[in-house]
Amino acid sequence: MTSLRFLVDMNLQSKIVTNLQQQSWDILRVSQVLPMDAEDSKILEFARQQNRVIITQDSDFSFLLALGGYEKPSLITFRLSMPDSEMITRKLLDIVPHIEDRLAEGCAVTIDDRSVRVRRLPII
Repeated sequence: MTSLRFLVDMNLQSKIVTNLQQQSWDILRVSQVLPMDAEDSKILEFARQQNRVIITQDSDFSFLLALGGYEKPSLITFRLSMPDSEMITRKLLDIVPHIEDRLAEGCAVTIDDRSVRVRRLPII
């Protein structure tokens, strides 16, 4: 279990939210708090106001963070060749405990098939 709060983008399966809620994570799906067609900028603002880490497959969030010079919210972006809810859940459970402090401070994390990259925010 982590003390962080998370927001899962609509491009990821709802099963991820269910899986992590069963692990006592404070995690919501965008559709639970915003319209399903909410713009990325609105999702980013909600996450910043609620102090939630965004979990997504959408690279637009990295662009918006860099463009705005934001220090928060933290962002986890998946770039997997075969993303499924079980694999994403497993990777989050394995990786987040090791980077929890950095996520709390503000960072952008990219997880692909072979690596985990962590960049401190703001992205310059």
